[in-house]
Amino acid sequence: MPTKSAETDAHRGDWIETRGVHGQAPRRGEIIEVLGRERHERYRVRWDEQHESIVYPADGVIVGPGPGRRGRGGGKRAAP
Repeated sequence: MPTKSAETDAHRGDWIETRGVHGQAPRRGEIIEVLGRERHERYRVRWDEQHESIVYPADGVIVGPGPGRRGRGGGKRAAP
């Protein structure tokens, strides 16, 4: 799955995974809204544990295509 960069674009329904803080597992969620403008976007994410937060693309943030979308290089969808 590609790391989020200026060359990839996330869409509502795509999956996101963030690196875990020391000693914790990575977090996974679904992008429910893309906010901001190109190259300054951020995402409203509904995490697996059902709470929502805003995520800014950064190192350790991976975006994968949601159902019905194909990512670059045949990336896989993160399991919910």
